[in-house]
Amino acid sequence: MVEALRLSAPPNRPNDGMYSQWQVLPAIIPSWTSQCTGQAMTPAQFEADPTTARSVVACIIRRELDIELTDSGNNEMIAVRRTACWWMTGKPSGCNSGATADYVQRVMGFYQNP
Repeated sequence: MVEALRLSAPPNRPNDGMYSQWQVLPAIIPSWTSQCTGQAMTPAQFEADPTTARSVVACIIRRELDIELTDSGNNEMIAVRRTACWWMTGKPSGCNSGATADYVQRVMGFYQNP
């Protein structure tokens, strides 16, 4: 799932306000890195360390995917779809149309056909 999110992310553009190949919002990076590595990182540190970025994204996605697996009665495809929606919007539902639906479909495609 981590790789599907990376492959589905829009390309990094200079000064777009997002960090790493997963396009992470800067405000959440210190919290996520602290939760997953035990040490908060700045967005610049996160951007400069792709190995840690992947590890942190994997940690957070594992947490969210576990939640969605439970909520979906262990339906993997529903859980992946809902986790992809959460990654894009912060909510596991509501990605049924427009750009968010397109993004979720890209994630699903990469997830099912790595």
